[in-house]
Amino acid sequence: MREMDFHVADGFFKSFLANSHGIKSRDEKRRDRYQKRGSKPFDKGRDLITAEEGLEHLFGEFNWGGQLEKAALFSDWDKVVGKESAEASFPEELKGGQLVVRCRSTAWATQLRLLEPQILEKLKLEHPNLIIDQVMFLGPTAPSWKKGSRSVPGRGPRDTYG
Repeated sequence: MREMDFHVADGFFKSFLANSHGIKSRDEKRRDRYQKRGSKPFDKGRDLITAEEGLEHLFGEFNWGGQLEKAALFSDWDKVVGKESAEASFPEELKGGQLVVRCRSTAWATQLRLLEPQILEKLKLEHPNLIIDQVMFLGPTAPSWKKGSRSVPGRGPRDTYG
């Protein structure tokens, strides 16, 4: 009987403290927060989903689908232009609807420029989710003679190749 009286008295004392000054313990605050947000495992809105649905949701939310399609284009470039042309060129960047392709030589850039309509058609077949309106074929970049962070602006020495 004494133990039961202790629990009743303890419960009364705790309810008195909670109602008299309104101060809640850290645990009580945490429990209230979790009850408000509805974190019960089988509540509404907590239905099970498959891994595929979860990944599709993530890809859509963070626009990873577009990034994956772009990466697929860059890695499968030989399927679009053929093996020999892929050895002489590679896609450098995709901005907006323009694909920039860097070529090994200006001759390869000219050759692929002539095939641009066929390449665009093949891109639409292979990667329908990518919107590519134009392909820019560039030759190799010229070497930079600027060395280091402290270089003088201007044309520099002109008797190098004379």
